[in-house]
Amino acid sequence: MRQSIIAELTSMDDRAACALADQIIAESRETDKWYPCFDAFARLLDHPKSLVRNRALHILAANARWDTENRFDALLPAFLSHITDERPITTRQCVKALAQVGLAKPRYIPAILSALRGADLSGYRDSMRPLIRQDMAETERILTRPGEQGAGGPGQEKPHGKREEA
Repeated sequence: MRQSIIAELTSMDDRAACALADQIIAESRETDKWYPCFDAFARLLDHPKSLVRNRALHILAANARWDTENRFDALLPAFLSHITDERPITTRQCVKALAQVGLAKPRYIPAILSALRGADLSGYRDSMRPLIRQDMAETERILTRPGEQGAGGPGQEKPHGKREEA
């Protein structure tokens, strides 16, 4: 199953691949059905096609809440590296996905905020930098809002590291 899912997510048919990614993300908001594929999804972060990387970022962020095995610990540096992805749209998608990751895994918030604040955006066009900065500010606002950390709902990590069941 994993190989066929990965093949579909990396298909040349972007419309079908995007629809599948949207389905996986939606289902991952409610259930850990897709968590067993976490490592396969993580490998997509290195895909040469930015649309595939975008899908992987959002799928992984949606599954962070189910990460009872702490697989995200090893993945976080690679995930954060996409804050300065070669493609600005992937940078923006990563920054947006990081809000979900931080809410699911509050212990990552300091690393996320540090990476956002230290990101060198000089490689992007002048027209893209303000948009990226705006996304970064929104993610920072979400992650630093009082009462939000660890209070993101069922399956989200609590400050003491336990998952709340639905």
